[in-house]
Amino acid sequence: MPEMNSHVPQHVAIIMDGNGRWASERGLPRREGHRAGAESVREVVETCKELGIKFLTLYAFSSENWNRPRTEIKALMSLLKGFLRRKTPEMQKQGVRLHAIGRLEELPDDCRAELEKAIEHTSSNTDLDLVLALSYGAREEIVDACRQLAREAATGDLDPESIDNDAITQRLYTAGIPDPDLLIRTSGECRISNFLLWQISYAEIVITRKYWPDFREADLHQAIAEYARRHRRFGAI
Repeated sequence: MPEMNSHVPQHVAIIMDGNGRWASERGLPRREGHRAGAESVREVVETCKELGIKFLTLYAFSSENWNRPRTEIKALMSLLKGFLRRKTPEMQKQGVRLHAIGRLEELPDDCRAELEKAIEHTSSNTDLDLVLALSYGAREEIVDACRQLAREAATGDLDPESIDNDAITQRLYTAGIPDPDLLIRTSGECRISNFLLWQISYAEIVITRKYWPDFREADLHQAIAEYARRHRRFGAI
């Protein structure tokens, strides 16, 4: 286990990439990669809680993922529903509070019902806030925030001249959640993929070549150690 710097981020966001390639390289169906990735979720959640990280956001299903084959989407939704059903009692014991961001109305009714139940049952927990990005796209999030601002301006509830960074931030799906300090992407891809574009303006980014199903506690420690070595200037010297 790498020795940890006492300075840990308050909020870690992760683009969980590589499930399909992990499965393909093993001659397995893609759904087996998603299933294996669920174990990484469990381990990362537990490690974040142990380290005192307060917010963990996981890119679980993007708005673009709806373009995948119907069979894969069905498998993913089934895995999501099963994950929520199994893990809600564990989240209760661990003090994990669940949130979800995205156009959640696009999820199948049974998945959305299971999600709402899990959010309600964990709402009083305080140790770790786990945010699942589902049917999520950052451009869509910003569009939705702009539409809300436009509606408020049209009804006279908002002076357009008063719109500033904070006004937009408060109308994003993540309102009330601090911006990520550290963004981790697995599988070695060097792109953001429409994830938290507004919120990661000053996040430190760590990319690992490991596929998400192979990402474990030691890998998270290494990413946080790299974060701790950096000097965050926020535009200053």
